[in-house]
Amino acid sequence: MQQDFYIKDWVKIKDGKISNSKSEIFNSSEKNLDFFLKSVYDFLELKYPKFHKMDGLSKLGILGTEILFRKNSISTDTALILSNNASSLETDRQFQESTKTFASPALFVYTLPNIVLGEVSIKFKLQSENAFFIAESFNAELLKNYTESLLTSGKSSEVLCGWLNLQNGEYDVFLCLISPEINISFSEESLKNLYFAEND
Repeated sequence: MQQDFYIKDWVKIKDGKISNSKSEIFNSSEKNLDFFLKSVYDFLELKYPKFHKMDGLSKLGILGTEILFRKNSISTDTALILSNNASSLETDRQFQESTKTFASPALFVYTLPNIVLGEVSIKFKLQSENAFFIAESFNAELLKNYTESLLTSGKSSEVLCGWLNLQNGEYDVFLCLISPEINISFSEESLKNLYFAEND
């Protein structure tokens, strides 16, 4: 018998706005990415000094995950399945620029997109499956299939999946917490509807 899974909660971060399944929770006119990220950090009243040493992609991942996890009880086996189309290009460019004077080791460690998975796992004490895919655009089918395989196999009790993109200072974050707990039906169509509705 096929098991059904559901979108337990979701969060969207784009164009200065943060919304979740309930409502818009933050809105800023700040255009500078660093200032925006710091303002969200302060708004959430986070106390995590390591955050300030991270690259932009990891900061977005931490903030989005924090919003989802702080109101949901999370198991350590919660998997992370993320994707984007820019990889770690934003940080790669910053690192390349730094090599003109002195190559920055602090930037170098973030020149792979999957580093955000490690940062999220450390912050939330996860010991779970994780993967980061590069796709041309938001790929609901990929996220659905990989997420379902982890849940049906029993490797994970829940999965955080979604789109985490940062390029040229523009960010587009859409994260979903997928669970057997009944809520919004988890399907390729429901993922597309939520992502594209929030991107109109």
